[in-house]
Amino acid sequence: MLKTALKPRWIAGLVFAIVVSGVFVLLSQWQFGRSTQPEVTVATTTEEPKPLTTVLRPGEFFPGSVADQVVTATGSYDPQKQVLVPGRLNDGATGYWIVSALAVKDAPVLTGAAASPQTWIPVARGWVADPADAAAPPSGTIELTGRLLPSEAPLTGTDAGPGRASAVSVAELINIWEISSYPGFVAAGTELAGGSDVSAAASGGETKPLNVGPQPPAEKVNWLNLFYAAEWVVFAGFALFIWWRLVKDDYRRGLEDALDEEHETAAQRLPEPDPHEPHPSEPKVQS
Repeated sequence: MLKTALKPRWIAGLVFAIVVSGVFVLLSQWQFGRSTQPEVTVATTTEEPKPLTTVLRPGEFFPGSVADQVVTATGSYDPQKQVLVPGRLNDGATGYWIVSALAVKDAPVLTGAAASPQTWIPVARGWVADPADAAAPPSGTIELTGRLLPSEAPLTGTDAGPGRASAVSVAELINIWEISSYPGFVAAGTELAGGSDVSAAASGGETKPLNVGPQPPAEKVNWLNLFYAAEWVVFAGFALFIWWRLVKDDYRRGLEDALDEEHETAAQRLPEPDPHEPHPSEPKVQS
């Protein structure tokens, strides 16, 4: 069969089948890439700073529509309300986030037995590799600009230790600081005090800025595109199968033709019967 497959026409057929299969594989990859698409496009409006007090209200659920929104707020930090959150990466290195509580000016004040006289919001101000490098928050009135993010889930059954928290979890932080808080936190971008930038980006010390960008939207799977991707792979294999089947049929036809030629040659070698000789099935007549 190899001799048949090496015929020029079948070599050309194999090249054509490989080209067709390659096109089908590319179509399969294209369909597979389209099978996972973001549920929603990243909203460019989130990059336009908006006042925190107009975007989010304390004491309510965090709406997903305001996640990643760049917000502004004016307030002051309490140096006694600061924790370190371990297990945070920065350029491949593991360290800590510095999270401080900001008393938000003109924020609605909650009522109730556990409510505090002021409303606060946790602010992730920067990253440090060594806890000893974590400096106190800047004093005075701070004009904050940063990205609003939903509260993280606390790590249950984990004791982070004094001055630390397991996550940037509002539920955990309000118990540590005993405050009323917004249902989210801010990843700081800039912090201005008296017109001067006092953020981690401007300090130039061991504290590194977070530079938190908009989070990628969740992706959904398009099962129809996945089916098409698998279908193109089947077509690619089918093209090669068709070539193999045609070569096999040609090989069989060659065997049948050779066998017919042998029969014809054998028939030509048999002597022609003498017309005067009786047929073997007929009895001989005695004279």
